[in-house]
Amino acid sequence: MSAEFDITETLDVKGASCPMPVLKTKSAIDDIDPGGVLEVVATDSGSMSDIDGWAAGTSGVELLDQAEDGDVYRHYVRKTE
Repeated sequence: MSAEFDITETLDVKGASCPMPVLKTKSAIDDIDPGGVLEVVATDSGSMSDIDGWAAGTSGVELLDQAEDGDVYRHYVRKTE
């Protein structure tokens, strides 16, 4: 996958299961400046719906893209404020 945005930071949550990918994503996005993009790399298939739902219900973040590559799931979240 070629992202159309610059990644500010990558968060590796491989091996973590629900709810840890979302909790760690929230913590990591808090440390990024507005406009920054967090790439989250997970192995929990539930992270696709979990991170999507979290981003949809959270102000200040925007889910830019998600991708599945075998057993690895990548999520791209921008901090908007």
